[in-house]
Amino acid sequence: MNVPHSLALIAVIAAVTVALRFLPFLLFPAGKPLPPVLMYMGKVLPGATMGMLLVYCLRNTKITQAPHGIPELIACALTACVYLWKRNVLASIVTGTAVYMILVQVVF
Repeated sequence: MNVPHSLALIAVIAAVTVALRFLPFLLFPAGKPLPPVLMYMGKVLPGATMGMLLVYCLRNTKITQAPHGIPELIACALTACVYLWKRNVLASIVTGTAVYMILVQVVF
């Protein structure tokens, strides 16, 4: 890739990024109510996204072979408990990830 092509690519990426950042403000100005479908999506999508990520993360867990998914189960349970206790997504994800890595690398 030569320099003009690289610069053109960067300019297009920057323009698309800026357009995507400003588009919601242009489509939904302040003081105007949001459409009901957007309000519904705002309520449903966070949980659906977390469920999809959970399925994606656990898709290759082999429960028929040792350690039978025990590290994953412990990490998921701990992540849920920390979230319910602290109501902090970042703390729960970091805790669950750290415990899972310790279990996989040291314990199992």
